[in-house]
Amino acid sequence: MTDLRIAAVGDIHLGEDGRGQYRKRLEGIEDRADVFMLAGDLTRHGTMEEGQVVADELRGLPIPAVAVLGNHDYHSDLQYEIANELREAGVMVLDDDGAVIQCGDKKVGVVGGKGFGGGFAGKCASEFGEREIKNFVSHTRNIAEAWKVALKEIVADHRVVLSHYSPIKETLEGEPHEIYPFLGSYLLAEAVDTAGADLILHGHAHKGSEKGMTPGGIRVRNVALPVLNRAYAVYCLSCDEGLQPVA
Repeated sequence: MTDLRIAAVGDIHLGEDGRGQYRKRLEGIEDRADVFMLAGDLTRHGTMEEGQVVADELRGLPIPAVAVLGNHDYHSDLQYEIANELREAGVMVLDDDGAVIQCGDKKVGVVGGKGFGGGFAGKCASEFGEREIKNFVSHTRNIAEAWKVALKEIVADHRVVLSHYSPIKETLEGEPHEIYPFLGSYLLAEAVDTAGADLILHGHAHKGSEKGMTPGGIRVRNVALPVLNRAYAVYCLSCDEGLQPVA
């Protein structure tokens, strides 16, 4: 296998009324992709009932599945319980760390987590002033640093970063500028550019744009379901040609 096909989606926001519905849309995914990546906001309100629906929809998939949580999944303070539910269903859940997945004869290293906000260079929050603002920005900085360390430690043929929040503002285009600081942070892109990766996947921005690139030239894709307008997108990482769209 010379190419790695990545199916990806975020913001599926499943609830009890969607039980059995999303799984139908995943039929045949093994013919289109080698690995499935979910970019957070898997639930609506982060309840255990919703988490169990997500786990049931993803249980026993024919290809490896790796996910991060999003802000909706944290809403009820049950993020750890939801993550464990997903892991019991066979989904690998990242929390500012990394893992290596064997896909045929290739190894893909996936690093990431929820991410966080703060804004983008020139129009961003800084670690100055009230303790609350300092905590806000330092939370994102700590996440970015953890990703950078994890990326440097990963040994694989390809390296992908999976996030909920965006690392760049280009994939937020379509959202009101006023809320950009709550949709992502340049610190995430800065960390990935420093350590290196082939692709960054994120969600969160329902009205954003699909394609962008970090200042360091790493391709970014906003895979939020409302942006894709389909069950998932498939991207092909070619050893020779880089990222190629498939579907």
